[in-house]
Formats: sequence, structure tokens, C-alpha cells
Amino acid sequence: MSEESDLEKTEPASPRRLEKAREEGQVARSRELSTLILLGAAVAGIWSGADSLGTTLQQALRRGLHFERASGFDTSFMLVQVGDMLLEGLLAALPILSVMAFAALVGPMLLGGWLFSAKSLAPNFGKLDPLAGIGRMFSTQSLAELAKALAKSLLIGGVAWVVIMGNMDRVMALMAQPASAALPQMAKLVAQDSVLIVAALLLIALIDVPYQLWSHYRKLRMSKEDLRQEHKESEGDPHIKARIRSQQQQMSRRRMMAEVPKADIVVTNPTHFAVALKYVDGDMSAPRVVAKGVDRVALRIREIAREHKVAVLEAPPLTRALYKNTRLGQEIPAGLYTAVAEVLAWVYRLKRWQSEGGDAPREPSDLPIPPELEYAPKAD
Repeated sequence: MSEESDLEKTEPASPRRLEKAREEGQVARSRELSTLILLGAAVAGIWSGADSLGTTLQQALRRGLHFERASGFDTSFMLVQVGDMLLEGLLAALPILSVMAFAALVGPMLLGGWLFSAKSLAPNFGKLDPLAGIGRMFSTQSLAELAKALAKSLLIGGVAWVVIMGNMDRVMALMAQPASAALPQMAKLVAQDSVLIVAALLLIALIDVPYQLWSHYRKLRMSKEDLRQEHKESEGDPHIKARIRSQQQQMSRRRMMAEVPKADIVVTNPTHFAVALKYVDGDMSAPRVVAKGVDRVALRIREIAREHKVAVLEAPPLTRALYKNTRLGQEIPAGLYTAVAEVLAWVYRLKRWQSEGGDAPREPSDLPIPPELEYAPKAD
């Protein structure tokens, strides 16, 4: 059978399919969202630390431009001075770099959550197939990424051009100001202009995030056959489960039949139902159902009872009530105490008559069954 096409995969991915894809490293990701978070954190850091950053850079620049005649004859002085300037600049930018590092870690977690999958690190030589690579280059996903990259470049490039041209006079005016005033203003100007670029990225992210979610779930769509196969794997093959249930029922039935010879009485319907009861004075608070069944099972219960000389009594209302209101191994309900007591009393008289002789005991009739415990099976 040919492989199912994407058109046949019309069903949304099941929770198990999503979990398996996540284990393999397949989650929805948006580069635009991560870029937005990272650039936004950088702009916020520059905005909040413009004054201190400008002051530090100004001092470093002043020391770098300061020249002493004696240092001109020391070749190691220049390297030491450059190293000090770089270290000072790095310390000044450290808060901003820390915020950006935190944003780089948090950004991907906003869509898809934190994920580390060893399977995604395993080598996949199938990706080296040139034909498959060419197919991916001209796939719908690649064309969408190309269109998105062009739109992003045009949008951000246009915003950057408008920002630069709109602030050209302010940038040129900074050249006439002293360094102490120009550097902080330049930092704030960069941050202000970067806000507009971040706004442009926000627009792109608002479009890209829903698209990435749609694309991710679209790739994981399943066909009806996939769902059936997954259900079979998770729940088990119905045929195998049916065989297991059948074997379990047979084992349970054999255990039940083994209890029939130990019963005190088997009451019948007379043909459709059979219930075996046992009572041990001192060990049980009430008689207990040790076997019950209908049709063929009921017939087998009666046969085993006669083979082992267990008393059998036709009491249709009582039998139906016991079958309906008790489970296997359960004591009889209180409403049937009187009726079952009469039956057990007849069993004890029957055993005495069988061992001592005399007049045969009369079978009990008109046993009292409460209306709420009565059971009238439907006619065939």
C-alpha cells in the first residue's frame, strides 16, 4: 500500500504524538520572537544604563588619548593601556550583556518551553542527501522562510533608514558638544531609535508566532489510520485483549466451579439461572454466593452440584434476586436473609432425613422477596 499523502492526514496530532515529537526535539520555535526578546533586552539595558555607560566610556577614552612623553619610549605601556581600556569597557557593558544573556535563554522558552533532547544531537546522515536537500530548498516551508526574510529585511531596513535620516541633524550636532555631554546623549539616541526597530520586530513576531504554531501542528497531523494504529499500540490489539479477557474469564469460571462442590445449596430458575450458596456458622456473618451463572454456566453449575450430591432447589424468584443483587464472593443482602434462612433450614432437614430416614422434608415455597430486590428478566 502506498504511503499516505499529506492530504490524507487531516486529524490533529494526539497527545502521545506531540509528546513523542517533543522527545525528538520537535517543538514550535520562532526566531523572530527570540530576536525580539534579545534586542528588547539590549535596548532596555542601554536605556537604563546610558548615563553610567557613557561616563565610563568617556573616562576610558580620555585616558586612552592622554599621552605622556615618557611612555613613548616604553613599548609595553601601550599594550597595558589598551588592555585596561578593554577591561574597563567590558565591566561597564557587563550589566547589559548579562541581561542579554538572560534574554537569550528565556526567549526560546516562551514558545515551546525549555527542551533538551539527546535524540536531536544524534547524527542523521539522511540530511546529507543532496536530492532531499534540494527538495527542502524548494519546499513550502523554505519559500515561506524566504518571503519572511525578505519582508523582514525590507521592514527593518526601511525603519533603520527613516531613523537614521530623521536623526542626522542630531547626530551631527553631537560633534560640536564636549565628550562628557555627547556620549550619554549618543547612547540615549541609539536606544530611542532602537525602540522603533524593536517595534518593527514586534510586528514581525506577532505574525511569525502564529505561523510557526500552525506550521508545527500541521507537520504533526495524523491520518485516521495513524490514530487507529496508535490506539492499538497504546491500548493493545483488540483481538489479543479479547483473547486475554476470554482466558481470564475461563480461569475465573474454573475457580468458581471448584467452589460448587463446597456449597450448601444451589438454587435455580430452573433452567436460565443458578446460584450456589455457602454458610459456615461462626466464620460468616451471612450466607455467601460462591458461584452463579446463566444458561450454559447455570447448567454446568447444576451438573457439578448433582455430581457431588449438593442440594438443588428450584426457587425462581429467589434465584433471580440473588443473581441480580449479589456479586461473586459477596454475602447476600439483608433483605434476603429470611428467604435464604428457610432454604438452609430445608437443607439441614434434608441432610438429616438422608442420614436418619423418616418423612422427607417439604421443599419451601412462597419465599419472601422484597419488591426492591425482585428481578424479572426480559423475555426472549
